[in-house]
Amino acid sequence: MSLHSRLPAITLPMVISGAVAVLIGYASSAAIIFQAARAAGADTALTGSWLGMLGVGMGITSFGLSLRYRMPILTAWSTPGAAMLATSLNGVSLSDTIGLFVFTNLLIVICGVSGLFSKLMRYIPASIASGMLAGILLHFGLQTFSGLQQNLPLCLAMCLSFLLARRWSPRYAVFFTLLTGALVIIVQGQTSLSGVSWHLSAPVFISPSINIPLLLGVGLPYFLVSMASQNAPGIATLNAHGYPVPVSQVTTLTGAVALLLSPFGGFSVCIAAITAAICMGEDVHPQRNQRWVAAAIAGLFYLVTGVFGSAIAVLFSTLPPVFIHTVAGLALLTPLAGSLHRCLERPEQRDTAIVTFLITASGVSLAGVGPAFWGMIGGSLCHILLSRRVVTIYRPSRPSGYRWQKPFRRNRAGHRVKK
Repeated sequence: MSLHSRLPAITLPMVISGAVAVLIGYASSAAIIFQAARAAGADTALTGSWLGMLGVGMGITSFGLSLRYRMPILTAWSTPGAAMLATSLNGVSLSDTIGLFVFTNLLIVICGVSGLFSKLMRYIPASIASGMLAGILLHFGLQTFSGLQQNLPLCLAMCLSFLLARRWSPRYAVFFTLLTGALVIIVQGQTSLSGVSWHLSAPVFISPSINIPLLLGVGLPYFLVSMASQNAPGIATLNAHGYPVPVSQVTTLTGAVALLLSPFGGFSVCIAAITAAICMGEDVHPQRNQRWVAAAIAGLFYLVTGVFGSAIAVLFSTLPPVFIHTVAGLALLTPLAGSLHRCLERPEQRDTAIVTFLITASGVSLAGVGPAFWGMIGGSLCHILLSRRVVTIYRPSRPSGYRWQKPFRRNRAGHRVKK
């Protein structure tokens, strides 16, 4: 059987779905990646290398996994993880940052190979994971409307566009917000595209170094956030659409690709949830077993964006900070609301969740360890102290009329004899 006979026909809805998924993925959170790279001290060229490696990693995994398993398996960087990095890498050297990437991706590979992914998440209550994520995302939520004081027309137009799009076309709300902000910037004349050159992205290798407080304070929480808030929803999205994805194999492969790209800035490659749903609808293809082609096409688009990652970095460097903060904040409103809802939905765990949320959002740093770790520790301590285990001791009931008798034995004739 030839390769041409094995491949299904490529239709226009498949191509459009793949392109829209990639466009929304970049439009919704590329600004967060830019902020994370800047927080780590990366210049424009190095930021371009990071974006390029992320695009290449997502392109290879999206195309390869979709083709291998015939499922619309779309990958993405960890947006909650990137938000955490943007608030935790200030003052951290680049070599320590790369060491952090290697450490977290190695943990993901170990979880995939050993099958510990599902088992590990059982020991972390959902209230703690969600409260920690909500505390991290609160920083971006507070920045969303601060631009009203700095650039009222730009921030107000983007907020109104987001609200209207959420009313009529919620899936493309961030995309329309991005277009509105770009039009206002062009009218105001605040940016120039003359410095953007569409040349190939050159990967920049940085030797990793080990920083134990950083690995404990940022690495472990970042690992948990990526697994609980990106990989887990991605797997759940595939299962909800009827695709029995092999969890251990997919987690191992995505983690291994991210591990190889970590010295070049590829900090994570995870299973996509929101953008993957675009490639799973009936408008992509009437037959469910043919929709994987849209995810494979999205992988090809990811490869193109990865090749021109430097141009994307230069483009974002010419944009005003209000635009980046507003796009990032509005894109994370839904994850923030979802995290708050999940951490407070169980009444018996609300105290644990609110303690985790407040410690993480406070920005407290002790012994060189960041707030996300202490939020997780404080929430776990509250969970242990406030949880009540009801122990029931079984006592067999005696039948009515029961009378205690002295012990006895029987002789050879069968008669009772006192001991």
